Amino acid sequence: MAASAGVAAVFGSGTIRSCFTFGSTGRRQVIPGDVVILKMRTTETGVGVSTGRKQGVIFCSASSLSTTEKTKDRAVTFRPCIDIHQGKVKQIVGSTLAIVDDPASEDSVNGEDLNAGSSLVTNFVSEQSAAYFAKLYKSHKLKGGHVIALSKDEASEVEARKALGEYPGGLQFGGGVNPENAERYLEYGASHVIVTSYIFSQGELDLEKLQKLVTVVGKDKLVLDLSCRKKDGQYFVVTDRWQRFSNFVVNKDTLEELGKYADEFLVHGVDVEGKRLGVDEELVRLLGENSPIPVTYAGGVSSMKDLDVIIEAGGGKVHVTVGSGLDIFGGSIPYSDVLNWHYKNMGKKD
Repeated sequence: MAASAGVAAVFGSGTIRSCFTFGSTGRRQVIPGDVVILKMRTTETGVGVSTGRKQGVIFCSASSLSTTEKTKDRAVTFRPCIDIHQGKVKQIVGSTLAIVDDPASEDSVNGEDLNAGSSLVTNFVSEQSAAYFAKLYKSHKLKGGHVIALSKDEASEVEARKALGEYPGGLQFGGGVNPENAERYLEYGASHVIVTSYIFSQGELDLEKLQKLVTVVGKDKLVLDLSCRKKDGQYFVVTDRWQRFSNFVVNKDTLEELGKYADEFLVHGVDVEGKRLGVDEELVRLLGENSPIPVTYAGGVSSMKDLDVIIEAGGGKVHVTVGSGLDIFGGSIPYSDVLNWHYKNMGKKD
């Protein structure tokens, strides 16, 4: 945000209704994600522009934080996952998920099955409930993980609700999230909602939809899933259950722009996700060098060595999710080893 003489923020019912900058260039609304330094009497406090505590108008000088300031002092952490499909906790190769043939679904395009005839590849089906894993993660104080509903059915909805209720504030939720249902998942206990397909229309980013989501849930409750695949030397966001390439390239400029609207990014390396083939180092490096907000990478982790690769390639700025590779999901990596790795990074004892 350009320097200006001041900012006026109008509060109401505990939430900022509007915030404007005033300066030589005139009056303009603050973009979500701008950081301002509030001056109230002699006290200066750095805050975002999404919440307020009382009625009234405040005036403040404006500044912005550099990418380095926003991301420094961030320990790399393990972000666990709970993937739900048809009411069961599963590990699935995401790129084999078919589009539901449902005209009302955000995951279909005019009712067309974009992956007709393909076979779903399932790595693991758990006998435990989603709530069981939520309780496990809560017992180990693991935060920032996610619950993803991979199918739209009542059984999956019930499982997701129970998991979020078991660990309120500890897990994010994704799966068909839109402005009409987002608040419901926050009420269930999700710390954030995760969104991908809703904010894309015909392969293009729809800023109007994104801004509507920010208005409903707030920047501090929104995670943008920028899961992507490589094509022609660039990473493109894939939507509709990872079956359709968008025209949106993940790079320094686009990460900076979307960082204004979200609290975090979640990025699956779709080319390696669920296949235990090792991580996409190039993608991790891109995220570590360019993301202005916390970012979690998922995809391909098959050994403890891969976790250290993520630390190095991501410059110590990229969190990691491990799914199919964990022994609790049928893989070979001991969950206890990943937990100890996490505690070590957090500066705790094993």
